[in-house]
Amino acid sequence: MPHNSAHYVQMPLPSKSVITTYLLVYVQNRFMKLQSAIEYLSTYGWAILILSIVGVVFFTFINVSSSSPQECILPAGFSCQNFFMTQNGLLTLNLLQTTSDPIGVTAIGCTNPQSFSYDLPVNQVTNPPATGLPVNILEMPIGSNYIFSNIQCYSNGTAFFGRIGSIFTGYVEINYTNSYTGIPGTIYGKISVKATS
Repeated sequence: MPHNSAHYVQMPLPSKSVITTYLLVYVQNRFMKLQSAIEYLSTYGWAILILSIVGVVFFTFINVSSSSPQECILPAGFSCQNFFMTQNGLLTLNLLQTTSDPIGVTAIGCTNPQSFSYDLPVNQVTNPPATGLPVNILEMPIGSNYIFSNIQCYSNGTAFFGRIGSIFTGYVEINYTNSYTGIPGTIYGKISVKATS
């Protein structure tokens, strides 16, 4: 009986040179892909980085110019609760007084630059005659606030006038008298306000 045996053909093993060649081709292909990827990243990476920097700078300036901060900074014992300005330079200021004594505000002014002088008009405060207080003093007890309106702001010696949205940056002067001692005082504060209707 014939013996039924499968013949297996034994393939010869590749020689060392074939394996080496195959590995070299494989490594070379991988290196070419890696080199291509690095070239892509270095070329477009710089472009992306530059565009990102330009975008950040652009949007920073857009946001800064469109939303300039409004501020009113006064010395300790005084603060601005609210404030706004019309385009013809009339400032409305809600002043809070928290000094240790009541005061009588005698005048308030607004200018840029800080060059208050006797020829620069400072709005005189007026009390209604029914209060019994002197006409040119507004009494402010400790912890009280008062809304001063129609304070004309000046820029370089002339009345400020700006289009809606323009920013006035200047200084506020408040003249007052201590109600207990009668000693006069003056404070200066910095204000930056956007002109509205």
